[in-house]
Amino acid sequence: MDTRRYRGFTVPRFYEGIAANRDEAVERFYQRLVGSMRTLMRALRIDTTVIGAEHIPAQGGALIAGNHTGYADFILLGTGPFLHGERLVRFMAKASVFDVPVLGHVLRVMKHVPVDRARGGDSIAPAVEMLRGGNLVGIFPEATISRSFELAHFKTGAARIAYQAGVPLIPCVMWGSQRIWTKDLPKHFHNVPVIVRYGEPVELTGDAEADTAELKRRMQELLDASRAEYTALAGPGTGEAWMPVALGGTAPTVEEAERIYARERAERDAKKAAKQAKRARKVRK
Repeated sequence: MDTRRYRGFTVPRFYEGIAANRDEAVERFYQRLVGSMRTLMRALRIDTTVIGAEHIPAQGGALIAGNHTGYADFILLGTGPFLHGERLVRFMAKASVFDVPVLGHVLRVMKHVPVDRARGGDSIAPAVEMLRGGNLVGIFPEATISRSFELAHFKTGAARIAYQAGVPLIPCVMWGSQRIWTKDLPKHFHNVPVIVRYGEPVELTGDAEADTAELKRRMQELLDASRAEYTALAGPGTGEAWMPVALGGTAPTVEEAERIYARERAERDAKKAAKQAKRARKVRK
């Protein structure tokens, strides 16, 4: 692929940026925060290649669905919107996080979206409202980091939210993020190449299951393309813990990763139940 440097990132030579989104470019706090993160990543030689940024709309709402392999994904998913109009992404996060002092205030200032999973179908309403208001919203359909570094089970929320809001559903795949910082593996904050790839919007039918399957199929195509190109940047990854076992790595299989997640979830639920029981005993006293 013929590439060039543009605003600190590697992009296809044909890519041309656009004028900044007037409303979002002036959100000083959020812009300065993510700007400092981009500066830090460049200083650490996190060389990021961004492909398909032209699929990000210059104006109006869109839901960007990304795979999730590492803690840097929140910054990386927003690189395309930054390049294509200095747009900002409002991420969906657990409602409980917004109750944390200071952090909750920061998240609200940045207009991130609280999600109360206990409300079931009603939990998507804040994201739909944000999208209808002309914002970009980011979501990880896997709902947690995939330890297998393969696409794990997708929840149907992304398809349902985008369809209800009447906005494009844009697939995004990041590859290399797991080498920076992820679960169970050592951190490497220096000299890591990353590829962030966006695809054309998924045509939605209103059938959440079918639309989710199509989203996952499209994201797998993007992932396969990025993995093929990544070999030239970092070698084949044979025997590496950050590479899926199906590609010669030693990461857990999808099934093994699911068992680990189930065990962690059970442990969290047990701790939560124990805390609730302790509070109940104090109240009775």
